Amino acid sequence: MNFEDILQEAGSFGKFQIFMLFLLCLPRFILPFHFLLHNFLAAIPSHHCAIPHQEQFANLTEEEVLLINIPRDFEGAFSSCEMFSEPQFHLLLNATQEPANTSSVQSCQHGWVYDQSQFTSTVATQWDLVCEQRSLNQATATFFFIGVTIGAVIFGYLSDRFGRKIMLLVSFVCTLIFGLVSSASVTYSMLAVTRTLTGMAICGLSLIVVPLGMEWVDIQHRSVSGVLTSVFWSFGNMFLALIAYLVRDWRWLLLAVTLPCVLGIISLWWVSESARWFLTKGKLKQAHKHLQRCAKMNGQNDFGAKINLEILSKTAAAAAARAKSRGDSSYVSLFRTLMLRRISLCMGALWFGVAFSYYGMSMNITGFGLGMYMTQFVFGVIEIPAKLIVLIAVNRIGRKQCQAWSLILAGLCIGANIVIPTSLGTLRSVVAITGKGFSEAAFTMVFLYTPELYPTVLSSEGKQQPPGDVFEVMPLHSLQK
Repeated sequence: MNFEDILQEAGSFGKFQIFMLFLLCLPRFILPFHFLLHNFLAAIPSHHCAIPHQEQFANLTEEEVLLINIPRDFEGAFSSCEMFSEPQFHLLLNATQEPANTSSVQSCQHGWVYDQSQFTSTVATQWDLVCEQRSLNQATATFFFIGVTIGAVIFGYLSDRFGRKIMLLVSFVCTLIFGLVSSASVTYSMLAVTRTLTGMAICGLSLIVVPLGMEWVDIQHRSVSGVLTSVFWSFGNMFLALIAYLVRDWRWLLLAVTLPCVLGIISLWWVSESARWFLTKGKLKQAHKHLQRCAKMNGQNDFGAKINLEILSKTAAAAAARAKSRGDSSYVSLFRTLMLRRISLCMGALWFGVAFSYYGMSMNITGFGLGMYMTQFVFGVIEIPAKLIVLIAVNRIGRKQCQAWSLILAGLCIGANIVIPTSLGTLRSVVAITGKGFSEAAFTMVFLYTPELYPTVLSSEGKQQPPGDVFEVMPLHSLQK
């Protein structure tokens, strides 16, 4: 008897599984709050050089003050990064004249003045991360995703060693702490460090919730469960637009997107640890306890009479024997054979393309003819039908075709928007939203596709292993890309 048979006796998809998946939807809902926060946290509002000695221009309008102190670009807009070293009063008579001395144009010397009609404060306005310092503002997102990369390695290994639930708790607590500290940052360096640590911490949520939920679900319901629960990422995506619309100061915004972790910590009280993980670690009593809880909620009252510790011991021993015959599973295992090397390299390239297109579009929510808040919201809305289409199409035309065409069509939409003039705002919006849907379809597909490839080639004796054994065949830290 393998674990799938035992799970069948306890109820492979009943009230217990639905309750577990519902609880684990909260981390999925919280994730985009930080992953896509850069759009609002580091937004750069309209700005121009600060003009000293304003009292000498008391009789001039604001437009006239700018006219004699700030040069215009070729489109007639005031420069964001340059100013005249001396006021050019002659421009009041003829604004089209050239400055009296072309060498009088210089970079901003006294800081900047920012338009506060949309944002009270952002990271860019807090530390003047504009013009020559603009790259530091963009680096805020880079630091966060560097932390995510490091966290994937750390939490993947630790969740295999110490358990899914305990590391999920650690991830929630650390995200809460680092998020709160980030909101209180007094220097840019402090913000960069704390955002990196936040990325490391929140990666645990991204990495653990999916396998923890799927390890309680039978093979037949895994694809449906995975896709439907991922819809809460899209809900979080939309809700982020609302939070950012209501909270226009970056410190309060960071606080607002971090506090939901408290609800996540509380919800873990009802989350069960993976019985499959307990078996792999030889903790039979704990596995039996959680399986009994599953059976009780699912109405399988005769579970205790059918499954005892002796049966669990034999199941664990059989699983250990299979694992031993395959050898130690580690990152090296991904390149152990020619077929594995081919799959790993191809999937690595695939994940790069999927993530690059998705986050490239998700973090560019301006210039599409809609306001940034509405664009953020609509980008979240379009993900839901994209996920549902994947759920229907994946079993009709196959994983490979779905994956390929979703990426191709996303790429075509991105390419089309490069050549569509900015004056055609409505068309650009339609193409961008369509492309966002295809990029989300590609992301949903790659989550389903990746784990199904490895069991086939990592099974013992070269025989095909069913997809349901994915968590026995390859530990979580080895599956993470």
